[in-house]
Parts: sequence; C-alpha cells; structure tokens
Amino acid sequence: MAELTIALAKGRLLGPSIKIFESLGYELRDARDSRKLVIASNGARFILAKPMDVPIYVEYGAADVGIVGQDALRESGTNVYEPLALGYGACRLVVAGKPEFQNAEWKMLAGLRVATQYPRVTKQYFSARGLSAEIIEVYGSVELAPMVGLADLIVDVVDTGRTLRENGLVELDEIFKSQAAFIVNRAAHTLRANEIRELMEKM
Repeated sequence: MAELTIALAKGRLLGPSIKIFESLGYELRDARDSRKLVIASNGARFILAKPMDVPIYVEYGAADVGIVGQDALRESGTNVYEPLALGYGACRLVVAGKPEFQNAEWKMLAGLRVATQYPRVTKQYFSARGLSAEIIEVYGSVELAPMVGLADLIVDVVDTGRTLRENGLVELDEIFKSQAAFIVNRAAHTLRANEIRELMEKM
C-alpha cells in the first residue's frame, strides 16, 4: 500500500506537531527548514502547508490525515473526520473592538463593518444573531483595521489578548475555543482504518 501522507500546518502548531512524530520515530529535522514542503520519513510522507490549506488537502485526499487548528478547520468548512483533539495550540476566536463598543447595541449600528481572516465563521456568527454586517477579509494584522477606520469590529484568534490591549481594543465576545486537532480523510478512514487507528493510539 502507498505510504501514508500526513499534512502538517505550518506556523505555531508545526513545532509541537513535529515533536509528536519525532517521538514516534520519524526523522523530521528537515521539516524545521520551512523551504521544504514535502518530506519522506519511515514509510510516511509529510506535507507542510498553510493552516487554511491543510483541511483542503485532507478532504480531497492529497493527504490521508493532518494536524490543524480547529479555527482553520471551522473556517474551511471541509468535510473531514476530526477524531482527536491534541491539547496544544490553545487559543480563542473572539470579536473585539474599541472600548466604546462594549455597551453598544450592535443591532442599532448602521453599516457595521467587521475585519477578519475568518470570513465564513464571522458571517455565521453575525447571521445567527440576526445582525447585518459587512465582512472585510484582511490578511495580516487585523488589529489595525479599527485603528485606521477600516472596520468597527474584528474577529480574530487571541492567545493572551495582549496584542488587543496594546492596540486599544477589548474583547467583546468569544466565538469558540480552539486547539490542534487530528483530522482524517473520509475515504482513508475506511480504506486505511488499521494504519490510522494505530497512529492515533501511538499519538
């Protein structure tokens, strides 16, 4: 059978994810060099991809399994199994804005604009509350948007909340908590069940 293909999210989850697989006997020293995108080791192939792309590689079968943050997984809307939460990479997806928005009635605000790297989740959040908001997709420092008048609110991932505070923003609501998750392609879940179960038990 072909080697198992494992997609790992680059960025803050990569270090802890590499440690897990190194503890299982895989040689992943090259994975720390971000220029290498595909690494073969001990009968497995590792793909290093942007967090938002990992669920897509897994859904379409380019990877059998993957490790990605639940924030990126929810945003992707992909159809994959998520059998295991891994207990690292903890963060929260929150709505934040300037302090004057703390007591504001959002329904009364005309032309509410929200900047985010998570447009899908943001749209769901505001729609579920019956709020009309223009969602502006930005890449990079989302905290900048309210400071320069691009948006009223932001939806972003926070760890300690320090970046928000340093930029004069406050947390207004928590959308969900996130951590690293192990995800599995639906066909591989059936066709390679034993291999994947064995890997999960070791992890």
